[in-house]
Amino acid sequence: MVIGSTIGSGIFRTPALVAQKIGDVPLFLLAWVIGGAVAICGALTYAELAAKFPRSGGIYVFLREAFGPLPAFLFGWAELLIIRPGAYGAIGITSSGYALRAVGRDPGAIAIAGVRADQLLGAALIILVAAVNYHGIRKGAVLQNLSTLFKVGALAALILLGFVFGSGMGAGEMLSQHASVATSPFLLAMVSILWAYDGWADLAFVGGEVQDPQRNLPKALFIGTGLVVVLYLSANLVYLHLIPIEQMKGAELVAADVATLLFGAIGTVLVASAVAVSTFGTLNGSMMTAPRIFFAMAEDGLFPKVIAKVDSKTGAPTGAILLAAVLGVIFILIRTFSQLADQFIIGIWPFYALAVAAVFVLRKRADLESPYHTWGYPWVPLLFLGGSLFLLGN
Repeated sequence: MVIGSTIGSGIFRTPALVAQKIGDVPLFLLAWVIGGAVAICGALTYAELAAKFPRSGGIYVFLREAFGPLPAFLFGWAELLIIRPGAYGAIGITSSGYALRAVGRDPGAIAIAGVRADQLLGAALIILVAAVNYHGIRKGAVLQNLSTLFKVGALAALILLGFVFGSGMGAGEMLSQHASVATSPFLLAMVSILWAYDGWADLAFVGGEVQDPQRNLPKALFIGTGLVVVLYLSANLVYLHLIPIEQMKGAELVAADVATLLFGAIGTVLVASAVAVSTFGTLNGSMMTAPRIFFAMAEDGLFPKVIAKVDSKTGAPTGAILLAAVLGVIFILIRTFSQLADQFIIGIWPFYALAVAAVFVLRKRADLESPYHTWGYPWVPLLFLGGSLFLLGN
Protein backbone atom coordinates (compact mmCIF):
# COMPACT_ATOMS: atom_id res chain seq x y z
CA MET A 1 0.00 0.00 0.00
CA VAL A 2 2.73 2.48 0.98
CA ILE A 3 4.99 1.68 -1.98
CA GLY A 4 2.14 1.45 -4.48
CA SER A 5 0.59 4.75 -3.41
CA THR A 6 3.91 6.62 -3.47
CA ILE A 7 5.57 5.43 -6.69
CA GLY A 8 3.55 7.01 -9.46
CA SER A 9 4.85 9.16 -12.29
CA GLY A 10 7.11 11.27 -10.06
CA ILE A 11 10.37 9.35 -10.34
CA PHE A 12 9.90 9.03 -14.11
CA ARG A 13 9.28 12.76 -14.69
CA THR A 14 10.34 14.85 -11.68
CA PRO A 15 14.16 14.53 -12.06
CA ALA A 16 14.06 16.76 -15.16
CA LEU A 17 12.16 19.46 -13.27
CA VAL A 18 14.63 19.25 -10.40
CA ALA A 19 17.64 19.40 -12.75
CA GLN A 20 16.28 22.60 -14.29
CA LYS A 21 16.55 24.28 -10.87
CA ILE A 22 19.57 22.42 -9.47
CA GLY A 23 22.30 22.00 -12.09
CA ASP A 24 24.89 20.90 -9.52
CA VAL A 25 24.99 17.08 -9.22
CA PRO A 26 26.04 16.84 -5.53
CA LEU A 27 23.30 19.34 -4.59
CA PHE A 28 20.84 17.54 -6.89
CA LEU A 29 21.44 14.27 -5.03
CA LEU A 30 21.38 16.07 -1.66
CA ALA A 31 17.93 17.46 -2.48
CA TRP A 32 16.60 13.94 -3.09
CA VAL A 33 18.18 12.76 0.18
CA ILE A 34 16.53 15.65 2.06
CA GLY A 35 13.18 14.86 0.44
CA GLY A 36 13.53 11.23 1.46
CA ALA A 37 14.44 12.27 5.01
CA VAL A 38 11.34 14.48 5.24
CA ALA A 39 9.14 11.63 3.96
CA ILE A 40 10.63 9.18 6.47
CA CYS A 41 10.17 11.72 9.28
CA GLY A 42 6.52 12.03 8.33
CA ALA A 43 6.09 8.25 8.13
CA LEU A 44 7.77 7.68 11.51
CA THR A 45 5.48 10.27 13.13
CA TYR A 46 2.35 8.92 11.44
CA ALA A 47 3.31 5.45 12.63
CA GLU A 48 2.86 6.58 16.24
CA LEU A 49 -0.48 8.22 15.45
CA ALA A 50 -1.70 5.18 13.51
CA ALA A 51 -0.72 2.87 16.37
CA LYS A 52 -2.66 5.07 18.82
CA PHE A 53 -5.75 5.18 16.59
CA PRO A 54 -5.86 2.06 14.38
CA ARG A 55 -9.14 2.92 12.69
CA SER A 56 -10.33 4.10 9.28
CA GLY A 57 -9.99 7.82 8.60
CA GLY A 58 -6.29 8.47 9.17
CA ILE A 59 -5.57 12.21 9.29
CA TYR A 60 -9.24 12.94 10.00
CA VAL A 61 -9.08 10.87 13.20
CA PHE A 62 -5.70 12.32 14.25
CA LEU A 63 -6.94 15.91 13.86
CA ARG A 64 -10.23 15.20 15.65
CA GLU A 65 -8.49 13.61 18.64
CA ALA A 66 -5.78 16.28 18.91
CA PHE A 67 -7.49 19.53 17.99
CA GLY A 68 -11.22 18.85 18.13
CA PRO A 69 -13.97 18.58 15.52
CA LEU A 70 -13.43 21.81 13.54
CA PRO A 71 -10.01 21.05 11.93
CA ALA A 72 -11.14 17.46 11.30
CA PHE A 73 -14.36 18.74 9.72
CA LEU A 74 -12.39 21.11 7.46
CA PHE A 75 -9.99 18.35 6.43
CA GLY A 76 -12.83 16.01 5.51
CA TRP A 77 -14.58 18.57 3.35
CA ALA A 78 -11.27 19.66 1.78
CA GLU A 79 -10.63 16.00 0.93
CA LEU A 80 -14.08 15.70 -0.63
CA LEU A 81 -14.10 18.88 -2.70
CA ILE A 82 -10.43 19.76 -3.36
CA ILE A 83 -7.81 17.17 -2.45
CA ARG A 84 -9.12 13.80 -3.56
CA PRO A 85 -10.82 14.89 -6.82
CA GLY A 86 -7.56 16.65 -7.68
CA ALA A 87 -5.56 13.49 -6.96
CA TYR A 88 -7.91 11.23 -8.93
CA GLY A 89 -7.90 13.60 -11.87
CA ALA A 90 -4.15 14.25 -12.01
CA ILE A 91 -3.26 10.57 -11.58
CA GLY A 92 -5.96 9.42 -14.02
CA ILE A 93 -4.82 11.84 -16.74
CA THR A 94 -1.18 10.79 -16.30
CA SER A 95 -1.99 7.08 -16.46
CA SER A 96 -4.25 7.41 -19.48
CA GLY A 97 -1.85 9.78 -21.26
CA TYR A 98 1.05 7.34 -21.03
CA ALA A 99 -1.20 4.42 -21.97
CA LEU A 100 -2.11 6.27 -25.16
CA ARG A 101 1.54 7.07 -25.85
CA ALA A 102 2.46 3.40 -25.39
CA VAL A 103 0.14 2.51 -28.31
CA GLY A 104 1.36 5.39 -30.45
CA ARG A 105 -1.48 7.86 -29.87
CA ASP A 106 -1.18 11.57 -29.01
CA PRO A 107 -3.34 12.22 -25.88
CA GLY A 108 -4.21 15.74 -27.04
CA ALA A 109 -4.92 14.93 -30.70
CA ILE A 110 -8.27 13.26 -30.07
CA ALA A 111 -11.22 15.02 -28.45
CA ILE A 112 -14.95 14.41 -28.09
CA ALA A 113 -17.18 17.43 -27.38
CA GLY A 114 -14.07 19.37 -26.35
CA VAL A 115 -12.88 16.71 -23.87
CA ARG A 116 -9.45 15.23 -24.59
CA ALA A 117 -8.90 11.51 -24.99
CA ASP A 118 -6.67 11.30 -21.91
CA GLN A 119 -9.42 12.90 -19.81
CA LEU A 120 -12.04 10.45 -21.11
CA LEU A 121 -9.82 7.40 -20.62
CA GLY A 122 -8.78 8.73 -17.19
CA ALA A 123 -12.46 8.96 -16.20
CA ALA A 124 -12.90 5.34 -17.30
CA LEU A 125 -9.92 4.31 -15.13
CA ILE A 126 -11.46 6.04 -12.10
CA ILE A 127 -14.70 4.11 -12.68
CA LEU A 128 -12.72 0.87 -13.05
CA VAL A 129 -10.81 1.16 -9.75
CA ALA A 130 -14.02 2.26 -8.00
CA ALA A 131 -15.80 -0.86 -9.28
CA VAL A 132 -12.98 -3.10 -8.02
CA ASN A 133 -12.92 -1.50 -4.57
CA TYR A 134 -16.72 -1.47 -4.38
CA HIS A 135 -16.48 -5.25 -4.05
CA GLY A 136 -14.13 -5.13 -1.06
CA ILE A 137 -10.69 -4.03 0.02
CA ARG A 138 -9.27 -7.51 -0.59
CA LYS A 139 -9.96 -7.20 -4.32
CA GLY A 140 -8.49 -3.71 -4.29
CA ALA A 141 -5.45 -5.07 -2.45
CA VAL A 142 -4.92 -7.77 -5.12
CA LEU A 143 -4.93 -5.11 -7.84
CA GLN A 144 -2.66 -2.91 -5.72
CA ASN A 145 -0.15 -5.68 -5.08
CA LEU A 146 0.01 -6.71 -8.75
CA SER A 147 0.56 -3.15 -9.98
CA THR A 148 3.12 -2.50 -7.22
CA LEU A 149 5.09 -5.63 -8.12
CA PHE A 150 5.11 -4.52 -11.75
CA LYS A 151 6.19 -0.94 -11.09
CA VAL A 152 8.88 -1.89 -8.56
CA GLY A 153 10.13 -4.64 -10.88
CA ALA A 154 10.27 -2.27 -13.85
CA LEU A 155 12.10 0.43 -11.90
CA ALA A 156 14.51 -2.05 -10.32
CA ALA A 157 15.24 -3.61 -13.74
CA LEU A 158 15.94 -0.18 -15.24
CA ILE A 159 18.34 0.60 -12.38
CA LEU A 160 20.14 -2.76 -12.55
CA LEU A 161 20.44 -2.87 -16.34
CA GLY A 162 21.53 0.77 -16.45
CA PHE A 163 24.46 0.14 -14.15
CA VAL A 164 25.42 -3.26 -15.65
CA PHE A 165 25.06 -2.56 -19.39
CA GLY A 166 25.00 1.24 -19.62
CA SER A 167 28.13 2.97 -20.84
CA GLY A 168 28.11 6.04 -18.68
CA MET A 169 30.17 8.26 -16.41
CA GLY A 170 32.12 7.07 -13.40
CA ALA A 171 31.31 8.40 -9.95
CA GLY A 172 34.07 11.02 -10.03
CA GLU A 173 33.09 12.41 -13.42
CA MET A 174 29.39 12.40 -12.48
CA LEU A 175 29.95 14.29 -9.21
CA SER A 176 32.26 16.82 -10.88
CA GLN A 177 29.32 18.45 -12.69
CA HIS A 178 28.95 21.69 -10.74
CA ALA A 179 26.83 24.79 -11.17
CA SER A 180 25.80 27.79 -9.11
CA VAL A 181 22.48 27.18 -7.31
CA ALA A 182 20.58 29.91 -5.43
CA THR A 183 18.51 29.16 -2.34
CA SER A 184 15.12 29.89 -3.89
CA PRO A 185 15.47 27.50 -6.87
CA PHE A 186 16.74 24.80 -4.50
CA LEU A 187 13.66 25.16 -2.31
CA LEU A 188 11.36 25.24 -5.34
CA ALA A 189 12.94 21.98 -6.50
CA MET A 190 12.06 20.49 -3.12
CA VAL A 191 8.38 21.09 -3.96
CA SER A 192 8.69 18.75 -6.95
CA ILE A 193 10.64 16.19 -4.92
CA LEU A 194 8.11 16.12 -2.09
CA TRP A 195 5.36 15.65 -4.71
CA ALA A 196 7.27 12.59 -5.97
CA TYR A 197 7.49 11.20 -2.42
CA ASP A 198 3.80 11.86 -1.64
CA GLY A 199 1.69 8.81 -0.80
CA TRP A 200 3.38 7.54 2.35
CA ALA A 201 0.48 8.77 4.53
CA ASP A 202 -2.28 6.87 2.71
CA LEU A 203 -1.94 3.65 4.70
CA ALA A 204 -3.22 5.35 7.85
CA PHE A 205 -6.59 5.94 6.15
CA VAL A 206 -7.30 2.20 6.11
CA GLY A 207 -5.93 1.53 9.60
CA GLY A 208 -9.26 0.03 10.70
CA GLU A 209 -8.90 -2.77 8.13
CA VAL A 210 -5.28 -3.75 8.87
CA GLN A 211 -4.67 -6.94 10.83
CA ASP A 212 -2.71 -6.47 14.09
CA PRO A 213 -2.54 -2.69 13.38
CA GLN A 214 -0.41 -1.69 16.38
CA ARG A 215 2.38 -3.91 15.05
CA ASN A 216 1.85 -3.77 11.29
CA LEU A 217 1.05 -0.08 10.69
CA PRO A 218 4.36 1.32 12.04
CA LYS A 219 6.36 -1.45 10.34
CA ALA A 220 4.65 -0.92 6.97
CA LEU A 221 5.03 2.87 7.10
CA PHE A 222 8.73 2.71 7.96
CA ILE A 223 9.76 -0.16 5.66
CA GLY A 224 7.59 0.97 2.74
CA THR A 225 8.80 4.58 2.83
CA GLY A 226 12.40 3.45 3.33
CA LEU A 227 12.25 1.21 0.24
CA VAL A 228 10.80 4.05 -1.83
CA VAL A 229 13.68 6.33 -0.77
CA VAL A 230 16.24 3.67 -1.77
CA LEU A 231 14.56 3.13 -5.17
CA TYR A 232 14.35 6.88 -5.87
CA LEU A 233 17.99 7.53 -4.99
CA SER A 234 19.11 4.53 -7.06
CA ALA A 235 17.02 5.66 -10.04
CA ASN A 236 18.52 9.16 -9.93
CA LEU A 237 22.02 7.71 -9.72
CA VAL A 238 21.48 5.60 -12.85
CA TYR A 239 19.94 8.58 -14.67
CA LEU A 240 23.03 10.68 -13.86
CA HIS A 241 25.33 7.76 -14.70
CA LEU A 242 24.00 7.68 -18.27
CA ILE A 243 22.85 11.26 -18.95
CA PRO A 244 24.71 14.53 -18.14
CA ILE A 245 22.67 16.80 -15.90
CA GLU A 246 22.55 19.51 -18.61
CA GLN A 247 20.90 17.02 -20.94
CA MET A 248 18.58 15.84 -18.17
CA LYS A 249 17.09 19.35 -17.91
CA GLY A 250 15.34 18.85 -21.25
CA ALA A 251 14.40 15.22 -20.69
CA GLU A 252 10.73 15.41 -19.66
CA LEU A 253 10.60 11.62 -19.45
CA VAL A 254 14.17 10.95 -18.38
CA ALA A 255 13.49 7.27 -17.73
CA ALA A 256 12.47 6.89 -21.38
CA ASP A 257 15.76 8.43 -22.50
CA VAL A 258 17.67 5.98 -20.30
CA ALA A 259 15.60 3.06 -21.62
CA THR A 260 16.21 4.21 -25.22
CA LEU A 261 19.96 4.21 -24.59
CA LEU A 262 19.71 0.66 -23.24
CA PHE A 263 17.09 -0.92 -25.53
CA GLY A 264 16.70 1.37 -28.54
CA ALA A 265 13.36 2.74 -29.78
CA ILE A 266 11.38 0.09 -27.91
CA GLY A 267 12.68 1.64 -24.68
CA THR A 268 10.26 4.59 -24.91
CA VAL A 269 7.30 2.22 -25.34
CA LEU A 270 8.46 0.11 -22.39
CA VAL A 271 8.78 3.11 -20.08
CA ALA A 272 5.46 4.62 -21.23
CA SER A 273 3.81 1.29 -20.40
CA ALA A 274 5.56 1.17 -17.02
CA VAL A 275 4.41 4.71 -16.14
CA ALA A 276 0.84 3.90 -17.21
CA VAL A 277 0.69 0.83 -14.96
CA SER A 278 2.55 2.62 -12.17
CA THR A 279 0.13 5.53 -12.02
CA PHE A 280 -2.86 3.20 -12.40
CA GLY A 281 -1.69 1.45 -9.23
CA THR A 282 -1.41 4.82 -7.49
CA LEU A 283 -4.96 5.65 -8.58
CA ASN A 284 -6.19 2.36 -7.14
CA GLY A 285 -4.36 3.03 -3.87
CA SER A 286 -6.01 6.42 -3.61
CA MET A 287 -9.43 4.82 -4.22
CA MET A 288 -8.70 2.28 -1.46
CA THR A 289 -7.90 4.99 1.09
CA ALA A 290 -9.87 8.21 0.54
CA PRO A 291 -13.42 6.78 0.86
CA ARG A 292 -12.48 5.65 4.40
CA ILE A 293 -12.20 9.34 5.36
CA PHE A 294 -15.74 10.04 4.16
CA PHE A 295 -16.94 6.87 5.91
CA ALA A 296 -15.39 8.00 9.22
CA MET A 297 -16.96 11.45 8.87
CA ALA A 298 -20.39 10.00 8.12
CA GLU A 299 -20.09 7.85 11.25
CA ASP A 300 -19.49 11.06 13.22
CA GLY A 301 -22.55 12.69 11.65
CA LEU A 302 -20.56 15.17 9.53
CA PHE A 303 -21.64 13.58 6.25
CA PRO A 304 -25.03 12.03 5.38
CA LYS A 305 -25.46 8.56 6.89
CA VAL A 306 -25.87 6.99 3.45
CA ILE A 307 -22.13 7.61 2.93
CA ALA A 308 -21.41 5.39 5.95
CA LYS A 309 -23.14 2.46 4.26
CA VAL A 310 -20.97 -0.67 4.47
CA ASP A 311 -21.46 -3.84 2.44
CA SER A 312 -22.35 -6.63 4.86
CA LYS A 313 -20.29 -9.21 2.96
CA THR A 314 -17.15 -7.32 1.96
CA GLY A 315 -16.99 -4.56 4.59
CA ALA A 316 -16.42 -1.98 1.82
CA PRO A 317 -17.81 1.56 2.42
CA THR A 318 -19.78 1.43 -0.83
CA GLY A 319 -21.54 4.78 -0.39
CA ALA A 320 -18.24 6.62 0.12
CA ILE A 321 -16.61 4.86 -2.83
CA LEU A 322 -19.45 5.87 -5.17
CA LEU A 323 -19.26 9.49 -3.97
CA ALA A 324 -15.48 9.64 -4.45
CA ALA A 325 -15.71 8.14 -7.94
CA VAL A 326 -18.44 10.52 -9.11
CA LEU A 327 -16.51 13.60 -7.94
CA GLY A 328 -13.29 12.29 -9.49
CA VAL A 329 -14.97 11.79 -12.87
CA ILE A 330 -16.52 15.29 -12.79
CA PHE A 331 -13.21 16.98 -11.98
CA ILE A 332 -11.12 15.07 -14.54
CA LEU A 333 -13.54 16.09 -17.31
CA ILE A 334 -13.52 19.83 -16.53
CA ARG A 335 -9.97 20.61 -15.34
CA THR A 336 -6.43 20.29 -16.69
CA PHE A 337 -3.62 18.20 -15.20
CA SER A 338 -1.73 21.21 -13.77
CA GLN A 339 -4.89 22.61 -12.16
CA LEU A 340 -5.66 19.25 -10.57
CA ALA A 341 -2.10 18.69 -9.32
CA ASP A 342 -1.85 22.21 -7.88
CA GLN A 343 -5.13 21.94 -5.99
CA PHE A 344 -4.00 18.63 -4.50
CA ILE A 345 -0.63 19.91 -3.23
CA ILE A 346 -2.00 23.16 -1.81
CA GLY A 347 -4.92 21.28 -0.26
CA ILE A 348 -3.13 18.37 1.43
CA TRP A 349 0.14 19.71 2.83
CA PRO A 350 -1.30 22.04 5.51
CA PHE A 351 -3.16 19.01 6.89
CA TYR A 352 -0.05 16.81 6.68
CA ALA A 353 1.73 19.36 8.85
CA LEU A 354 -1.18 19.72 11.26
CA ALA A 355 -1.44 15.95 11.68
CA VAL A 356 2.28 15.69 12.48
CA ALA A 357 1.87 18.52 14.99
CA ALA A 358 -0.87 16.40 16.61
CA VAL A 359 1.76 14.05 18.01
CA PHE A 360 2.94 16.81 20.38
CA VAL A 361 -0.61 17.33 21.66
CA LEU A 362 -1.54 13.66 21.97
CA ARG A 363 1.63 12.80 23.91
CA LYS A 364 0.23 14.88 26.77
CA ARG A 365 -2.97 12.83 27.07
CA ALA A 366 -2.69 10.44 30.00
CA ASP A 367 -5.50 8.20 28.69
CA LEU A 368 -3.58 7.29 25.52
CA GLU A 369 -0.93 4.64 25.27
CA SER A 370 0.97 3.67 22.16
CA PRO A 371 2.90 0.47 21.42
CA TYR A 372 5.14 2.56 19.17
CA HIS A 373 6.87 5.89 19.80
CA THR A 374 8.38 8.05 17.06
CA TRP A 375 12.13 7.55 16.79
CA GLY A 376 14.08 10.76 17.38
CA TYR A 377 11.15 12.60 18.98
CA PRO A 378 10.81 15.64 19.00
CA TRP A 379 13.39 16.34 16.27
CA VAL A 380 11.89 13.99 13.69
CA PRO A 381 8.42 15.63 13.73
CA LEU A 382 10.02 19.09 13.84
CA LEU A 383 12.10 18.32 10.75
CA PHE A 384 8.96 17.31 8.89
CA LEU A 385 7.16 20.48 10.00
CA GLY A 386 10.10 22.56 8.76
CA GLY A 387 9.97 20.83 5.38
CA SER A 388 6.22 21.45 5.17
CA LEU A 389 6.70 25.17 5.82
CA PHE A 390 9.32 25.37 3.04
CA LEU A 391 6.95 23.59 0.65
CA LEU A 392 3.98 25.83 1.38
CA GLY A 393 6.08 29.00 1.49
CA ASN A 394 7.55 28.34 -1.94
